[in-house]
Amino acid sequence: MDWQPISESKLWDEINGAEARMSPQQDRVWAAIRVDPQKWQLQPWGAPGNGFWVVAILGQVVLWYNDIEDGFNCSRYSEHGVISDYWCNQHDLEHAVQRLINMIETGRPLDGAMGPPRVLD
Repeated sequence: MDWQPISESKLWDEINGAEARMSPQQDRVWAAIRVDPQKWQLQPWGAPGNGFWVVAILGQVVLWYNDIEDGFNCSRYSEHGVISDYWCNQHDLEHAVQRLINMIETGRPLDGAMGPPRVLD
């Protein structure tokens, strides 16, 4: 079976399910940072015309859905529309929101992210 990118309607199913599971604190933060899903680039995986769905923005961090790995991730960005770092965490949305809450509360950078695939020699 060939991989197919997630549709916007399927992404909304993921978002709606996560919203029902969020704690009150997660829900408040989510309400403050969420954006309507928009495709952003991330080379070489999320090339122009394809991209990944960004669902929230907090300062210079985006929360996005990696449909290759089936999970939400938090990454930095320096140019609107372009995600800087590929991560392959398979978090549910509420867990990704909690990572942002932890970053805000501790003042420490995001932690515990799994990086991109690597080519072994």
